[in-house]
Amino acid sequence: MENEVDLYRRKGMIVMKNVRRQQAMKRVKNILGDKKGNSMRNTMVLMTISSLILAAGVFAAEEGKKNSASATTVKSRTFNVLNYGAVGDDKTDNTEAFSACLKAVIAAGGGKMFIPDGIYRGRIVIPGTKAWITVEIAGESEPTPVWGTIGTFVFPKNGTIIKCLSESGPAVISAANVPDKMYMQFSGVNVSLRNLDVRTYDNPGIGGIDLLNAVQCKLENVFVNTDTYNVQASKPTHGKAGISTPACNNGALTILRNVMVTGYHTGILVNEHTDGDNIVVASNINGLEFVTNHHASRFGRVGTYRNTHHLTVSGKHGFSIEQMNTEQPGPGQTDANNAWQALVSDINDPKNLGFADINYWVVEGAVGAVEKFTINGGANIRARRIGSAPIEK
Repeated sequence: MENEVDLYRRKGMIVMKNVRRQQAMKRVKNILGDKKGNSMRNTMVLMTISSLILAAGVFAAEEGKKNSASATTVKSRTFNVLNYGAVGDDKTDNTEAFSACLKAVIAAGGGKMFIPDGIYRGRIVIPGTKAWITVEIAGESEPTPVWGTIGTFVFPKNGTIIKCLSESGPAVISAANVPDKMYMQFSGVNVSLRNLDVRTYDNPGIGGIDLLNAVQCKLENVFVNTDTYNVQASKPTHGKAGISTPACNNGALTILRNVMVTGYHTGILVNEHTDGDNIVVASNINGLEFVTNHHASRFGRVGTYRNTHHLTVSGKHGFSIEQMNTEQPGPGQTDANNAWQALVSDINDPKNLGFADINYWVVEGAVGAVEKFTINGGANIRARRIGSAPIEK
């Protein structure tokens, strides 16, 4: 049977676990009951419990310090470009600031480069790495897509806008082809781009987003344009693409969600493993261009408007489009400046390199839904108007 000192010690430990030190001292007094009796015994009990309370306080303080120190060792994976000298004033060249921020992201083993709202001049070049890491580049606000089939509009200046006016060289955003590769031409970087408005200029001599050397990517809420309302865009003559997805033999993952491209020679250069939905390509020579692949691509809804060729197949490529929603310029909707946007073909596959299933719906401006659909070649492409049988070859 436990003696009185052990009993009080146990009761004191219970007190320590449930109340603060000041409260515990009051409880000690209650345990002793203020009874007269063996004063030596009471003194021993009080000293024992007090020492335990004090020790517990010291232990809790030390644990607090340890926990606090442990918490401070967790490093944030978000890197704000403003902390590296970037200025969104539509004047400052932020190329060096972007590179410094990305260097920190890579050194941390991956993370997010955060770009607050503003207009940032310069290029973003994503360094190569032999390690599998994710580099996310995210704007503060979702962009406002500006496009149409008639009229004219001024582009907004709100949101996170990355803008480059160089006449040659890399795209506005690109994955570098450098010695630090994982295999072949591919860096180990999985590139994630979100909430970005990427701009060049009318008839651009550089691309918008070039991820050919990235191992994989995901683009969400991204608007690539030439800072010109698409109906007024000049004919692109430099062969540049608004978006180039990771090349054939990449890491088997390319995801496009809520993506729009206007004003380029090729809206989106589609490589293998591309999965897209809610895509709009407008006023490009080629809306989507499918190049050589080994693995098939899939699209959900694709809006194709005022392109010379809505879809072009330039390499052997298997793909499907669940809904290709197109609009052709109607009477009086083109002039001498934008006559190049009049439709030549919905599908341009002159060498019969495409293997595809496509469901489409066609509207003519100022007319409405029509049954017009032009295929150049496309011997292995099965296309059908929604609600109809496939076109016979």
